[in-house]
Amino acid sequence: MAGGQRRKCKCCRRLFRPDPRSRRHQRYCSEPPCRAASKAASQARWLAKPENQGYFRDPWHVIWVRAWRSRHPGYWRKPRRCATALQDVSRAQSIDSEAKTANFVRSPLQDLITAQPAVLIGLITHLVGTPLQDDIVRTTDRLLRLV
Repeated sequence: MAGGQRRKCKCCRRLFRPDPRSRRHQRYCSEPPCRAASKAASQARWLAKPENQGYFRDPWHVIWVRAWRSRHPGYWRKPRRCATALQDVSRAQSIDSEAKTANFVRSPLQDLITAQPAVLIGLITHLVGTPLQDDIVRTTDRLLRLV
């Protein structure tokens, strides 16, 4: 079975191949309108069950929500702060190799990465043939002793 059985979407009526992981129960294709229809149908099925009819509408939940809202006034009205991307905040660090070379001999790999370009670490990884930090540190230590 190379591509799997095709099925007709319940929303747009076009044929589609269901995802192999959910082949038994996938009835809608992956187009955005069909996904929205699938979600609406799923919610309608859930709400139709008798045990879900008054979900979060009983008196206890109403009291709990009112208490929470009184403790957090204006929660929904607060403007959201835009997070600054990490790339915008980071600053380039200067490297003076003469002074820092002596510290690299016994420093952990994380300190080495912040001081040296990532290309150098990639080159060492390629030469050693393994991405393990311990092997990279040993090789870097050996190379620094050669200098």
